[in-house]
Amino acid sequence: MTDNKSQPLWHGRFSSGPAEELLAFTESLSFDKRLWKDDIAGSIAHVKGLGHTGILPQSEVAQIESALHQVAAEFLDGSFQFVDGEEDIHTSIERRVTQIAGPVGGKVHTGRSRNDQCVTALRLWTKRELAALAERLIALCEVLTQRADLAGWGTDGVYLPGYTHVQRAQPVLLAHHLMAHAWAFTRDIDRLIHTIKRADVSPLGAGALAGSSLPLDPDFTAREMGFADRFANSLDAVSDRDFVAEALFDLALIGTHLSRIGEEWVLWTSEEFGFATLDDRYATGSSMLPQKKNADIAELARGKAGRLIGNLTGLLTTLKGLPLAYNRDLQEDKEPLFDSYDQVSLAVGALTGMIQTATFNADRMRAAADVQSLSATDLAEYLVRKGTPFRQAHAIVGALVQEALSGSHSLQQLVATSPDFDADAQALIGAGVGVQLRSSPGAAGPHAADEQRARFTSVIASLRAALAI
Repeated sequence: MTDNKSQPLWHGRFSSGPAEELLAFTESLSFDKRLWKDDIAGSIAHVKGLGHTGILPQSEVAQIESALHQVAAEFLDGSFQFVDGEEDIHTSIERRVTQIAGPVGGKVHTGRSRNDQCVTALRLWTKRELAALAERLIALCEVLTQRADLAGWGTDGVYLPGYTHVQRAQPVLLAHHLMAHAWAFTRDIDRLIHTIKRADVSPLGAGALAGSSLPLDPDFTAREMGFADRFANSLDAVSDRDFVAEALFDLALIGTHLSRIGEEWVLWTSEEFGFATLDDRYATGSSMLPQKKNADIAELARGKAGRLIGNLTGLLTTLKGLPLAYNRDLQEDKEPLFDSYDQVSLAVGALTGMIQTATFNADRMRAAADVQSLSATDLAEYLVRKGTPFRQAHAIVGALVQEALSGSHSLQQLVATSPDFDADAQALIGAGVGVQLRSSPGAAGPHAADEQRARFTSVIASLRAALAI
């Protein structure tokens, strides 16, 4: 920061400068400076639009545009200097443009308000960054798919217990389990794509709230910035933050899905489960306990979900009481959005690396899934195929499981002596048998694997195509 003092853009109305307390409370430069690229893009489109409609001569358009490009170069090489007292990134850029271009630089704001300027930059940022996050989620899906393929989809694939209520329920292929998370992320990616589409509307030209008496051409500037459409109502254009709320919801739900993975990996990498071991690069130790290897990435992915949900709740609370059109409360749109985006982006990258480098303990997984009680549903369905009503079959098998838990006989021994079962029922109990029986469409065994993999490949291809548009 230099020792120079910047005047607010609105200082002409006032007889004295703003109080330090006002500046400290109202500034947004500390967090909106990341919008510099988008503000410059919006300003270039706006100035071109002023030339397009004849509001400014092309000679002045060229001067201002050249100054804007110079400012962009200064940001890129790190030489841009901020000035004390600047409220936001928009003020900083306009001040520097005027320094470079001279008095003509002051015409950059012709026909424009910071109200439509700020939200234009934020829409541009949101479109670009959500698309980048979608690509990172696709990369995470690819890692999950690669690990699923390595674990195996066939009859010799690695399997483990599937859980309900954190109790062993039925055996599932590890590949199937990993892909369950991948399918959730495809929905997240799809939501991001649709949020981007709804954010793809230019508000530039709405002015402070009512448009302008100047002959602006919002369709021209929208095309210049790559927007698919422009606003239809100026009041709505400057007050609409639906796209921010939608982005925060998308990010919160992604964070919830990441938290679910985190919870599982905290369990899987514990000595009690022992299903997986983390690569040393993706684990931490204890400052006191030398033997510890902690799944901190998984724990933080789980822990940050509350923060993401809080950001969404906070913005919705801000928006719910605002009258039309712009109110300074809307400055509160950026910090939660930037924070949620940053945290989710970091979490996706860290979890991708953690999963890609981890080692699975196939023997431990199989042993847990081969516990005889996990064949209970298969035994009940055996009786159903013989004509027994399911509720009666459920009760018969439940009684055998209860007796087996007493320790006098194994479940397989009890089935062998039960009058309700024929001799072939014993074959339903054995290592690897249960997962092979999961054969219905979309099920967790090898018989449904090819169809699932083909569908997933098709969905990812469609999502990639949608992002490329």
